[in-house]
Amino acid sequence: SKRQLRAVIGYGLAAFTKPIFPMAASVSWLVAARFIDRIGKGIRGAPRDALVADIAPAHLRGASFGLRQSLDTVGAFLGPLLAIGLMWLTANNFQAVFWVAVIPAFLALGLLLFAVREPERPAGLRKVRFPLSLPELKRLGSGYWLVVGVATIFTLARFSEAFLALRAQGTGLPLVLIPMVLVVMNFVYALAAYPAGILSDRYNRLTVLIVGFSLLIAANLVLAFAPGLTGVAIGVALWGLHMGVTQGLLATLVADTAPPELRGTAYGMFNLMGGLALLVASILAGVLWDSFGPAATFLAGAGFTALALIGLGLVRWHLPELGATRSC
Repeated sequence: SKRQLRAVIGYGLAAFTKPIFPMAASVSWLVAARFIDRIGKGIRGAPRDALVADIAPAHLRGASFGLRQSLDTVGAFLGPLLAIGLMWLTANNFQAVFWVAVIPAFLALGLLLFAVREPERPAGLRKVRFPLSLPELKRLGSGYWLVVGVATIFTLARFSEAFLALRAQGTGLPLVLIPMVLVVMNFVYALAAYPAGILSDRYNRLTVLIVGFSLLIAANLVLAFAPGLTGVAIGVALWGLHMGVTQGLLATLVADTAPPELRGTAYGMFNLMGGLALLVASILAGVLWDSFGPAATFLAGAGFTALALIGLGLVRWHLPELGATRSC
């Protein structure tokens, strides 16, 4: 139950810091609570995904990760909408809204503690003593590292969604409506993730991923050149669609390529590389935006995505079994 325990610790840190927000006596308490919450997020990501990979049947792995991604994203747009509604109902009572946020945090922790059962470790599975040692990282295999490399390059194209909000603001969208940009993006994301996972199980994972990468190129080109709010809306919807098609599927490819006994390590390295790439991408996007304007930022995103598409060709050549068409 090591994976479940680590996931419980991660979700527990998030749950037990939630009451600090309504009770905080100073900004320093809020900063500390937010810091601990982010530590919890970092702890729970890899064991949670490894648990999904362990529990899901191999022939439904894509659908399983797609469903996880979809449900996670539903929270990302329902949470802010619920907060807006509660702020209106409580006449802007921040403390009341924060207390309501405590409820789903502890519900999630309770579900993980009492409703999830980690499967028994297979008898013949190799025991790993030092998973972060160089020999074990080599055991992850060239196929896994190819997938991580492609995902990292792809993440360089997937900078912070805050730039979508900035692009919308630049077209004259009122400040009060700016959060709706992320609501729309996450709504489309949530709708697309589960069907994309099902398609990847039935047909060809790499082909579905190529479609997702192509959608990001289209989103970047629209956001770079399309005029007005309508153009931005289309670009934001395409961005959400690409997220739905790619994010769960990339996590699925990690499970497909990593040895079962090293899945936790595999997801940890995958998340580490992705997090670093997202930081670099957002810094680069900001520099390009300030120096050359919004179009340069989105064109750079399209360029990195094109590089990732070339990388997918290498994955298809190196791992032909991932490109095999599955039966319906």
